[in-house]
Amino acid sequence: MNNNQNTIWKIEKSAITLTPGGKWQDHFAMSGRKVDLILEWRVDESLNFHANRRIRFPMLRTIPDNTHASLSIDASDTDLPSVSVNGQPVPEGKVAKIALKECLYITQRHGDLLISETAVFPTVSNQAVIDLITITNISGENLKVNIPQFSRQTETAPGVSGKYLFEEAIIGAGDYLITPGETLCYGILRSARILEESPYYAEPWAELAARREFYNAIKSELVLETPDPELNLMFDFCKFHTTESIFSTRGGLMHGPGGYSKYLAAIWANDQAEYANPFFPFLGNAIGNEAAMNSFRLFARYMNDDFKPIPSSIISEGRGFWNGAGDRGDMAMIAHGASRFVLASGNRSRAEELLPLIEWSLEYCRRQKTPDGVIRSDKDELEGRFPAGDANLCTATLYYDALIRTSELLDSLGIKPDQADKYRKEAEEMHTAIIRHFSAEVEGFQTFRYYAGNTVLRSWICMPLVFGIKENAEGTIAAMFSDKLWLGDGLLSASSNRDTYWDRSTLYAFRGIFFCGFADQALPKLLSYTDSRLLGMHVPYPVEAYPEFNQSHLAAESALYCRIFTEGLFGIEPAGLDSFHITVNLPSNWDYANLRRIHAFGRVFDLEVTRSGKDRLKMILRAPDGKIFYSAEIIPGQKHTVNNITEM
Repeated sequence: MNNNQNTIWKIEKSAITLTPGGKWQDHFAMSGRKVDLILEWRVDESLNFHANRRIRFPMLRTIPDNTHASLSIDASDTDLPSVSVNGQPVPEGKVAKIALKECLYITQRHGDLLISETAVFPTVSNQAVIDLITITNISGENLKVNIPQFSRQTETAPGVSGKYLFEEAIIGAGDYLITPGETLCYGILRSARILEESPYYAEPWAELAARREFYNAIKSELVLETPDPELNLMFDFCKFHTTESIFSTRGGLMHGPGGYSKYLAAIWANDQAEYANPFFPFLGNAIGNEAAMNSFRLFARYMNDDFKPIPSSIISEGRGFWNGAGDRGDMAMIAHGASRFVLASGNRSRAEELLPLIEWSLEYCRRQKTPDGVIRSDKDELEGRFPAGDANLCTATLYYDALIRTSELLDSLGIKPDQADKYRKEAEEMHTAIIRHFSAEVEGFQTFRYYAGNTVLRSWICMPLVFGIKENAEGTIAAMFSDKLWLGDGLLSASSNRDTYWDRSTLYAFRGIFFCGFADQALPKLLSYTDSRLLGMHVPYPVEAYPEFNQSHLAAESALYCRIFTEGLFGIEPAGLDSFHITVNLPSNWDYANLRRIHAFGRVFDLEVTRSGKDRLKMILRAPDGKIFYSAEIIPGQKHTVNNITEM
């Protein structure tokens, strides 16, 4: 974890930039529909640029076809033929600037002859990664440039679909004369395919344009506007990273976490059902919504009359499953995520399709109740990395929220009123059980224990705050921001282990602290976290964990960052297919916060919040044509409900 709060990267318009003065290295993730890339790059002491492209092909399955069975190839530039200028190898480049936006851009100066800009990116819809290099003549004289011919093929060991072929080629080879100030472009293509398939003939310029178009399309929806540009840009980056990591598999569209362990062409009850899927309706991305629906359909295949648990993960493009940790509270994750997803979608047919899965998952959880009224599970989502007892706080609170959301879903559908009342009553009982069973003094703080017998502080004590359970709120926040858990830009997983953190619990904590009305305590810490992840040593997204997995940029954590604002700062909770609750908590030094082009509850709208006197906020809902269709004065921290939004 970066404890140095001095930012290193700078914001330039909608990008972040770095001017390295010496050695530097980092890695970050990028994806397309058929390829995933971890770009490991470094600048040496002589300002020379080096990169390893860890390219993974999720639909080229290796043997055994398990969770991690994506074909993976490491590719560098060390053995590629050199470009020549006037018959001599082009001088080695010195890095002048690194920029990161929809991909990584490297600007280098090659002596007094050329400036080059290299864009490294995965293609949007093909199994390929491309370097697009643009060189500019700065010499003042005509230059003869030779882009060498190059093509190489490497056959792999047999996989699930036979042998695969990895291909590298230079696109745009030839001899050119470029005048002073003139530019020349060429590409380096790295692709893979089943041996018998036709090769992919790349158009690097069109592929970069397609990725830019994809980025800009995501950027233009669900736009966050706050007084802090770091938060706005991090939000943009995170919604893009969440959405780019969706793969066109044989089992349909699948959102994939990614990361060094190759969590690809597979889904999980936490990463997808709980973290990412409830976010997609707000963004309005059709591919994201379809991937969410597909994940729930895949989980629904495993419902059974004996109420044996649905597997934690569906793998191998939907052909298999992983359930190595047993029940991690997965049914609570699914019920919570599916109920929030369908309500926010505002889509009756989706709701009717997923209702059986939601109800089955709730019934499974009900059958796991302990004598103390909380929910039994084998482990939690950290799968035994830390103790979780027989019943943990995460599972109980997720189930509590799922009961409330499902009762509202039934009301909105106009069906099963008695069942909706039972869910509401059970939610009240769960609230009582959570306080009774988990409230405790831990390491001097009146907060929550994570499980019975837990005596050290855990970062997941934030979960009651996320769902508006305010008992122990002040003690819980004090515990999380004490030196026992807070390390300057995130939370330790447990106070007893000073070396390990997982960003997901930090992101949940911010969401809960904002939601429960402690915005002034949350904002400085959120800015420290954001500055570290966006502008610090390892950029530009939230990470999975440290030291495990080399701080992978898993995609679902990026969704959790966005939900700090949608469900924390603005406090938007689904109340029906066309209704929502809103509990806004602006920091005292902010006069406004807006969310533009929200796609939720059956329509597209802007949400504008401004101060209106000392103790009031003005809330405006605005249609895409600019017309105000709803406005109200609201009290900060007080729940306000907007009903029948599609009829306004």
